[in-house]
Amino acid sequence: MRKRFIAGATCPNCQEKDTLAMWRENNVDVVECVKCGHQMREVDKQARDQVRTNEQVIGIFHPE
Repeated sequence: MRKRFIAGATCPNCQEKDTLAMWRENNVDVVECVKCGHQMREVDKQARDQVRTNEQVIGIFHPE
């Protein structure tokens, strides 16, 4: 898995700049601060479009 840093980005948790790394895991974008460990996840557009409007996605299971 290849991680990439996001230039100029600031961690919403610790407010440090240039510490966010991003990678893709099971069609979900994961962003993690290498300083404090705070993580954010974003499902891809295809999965988001299948969720009903009054529901929230916690995660999507993809059996391998």
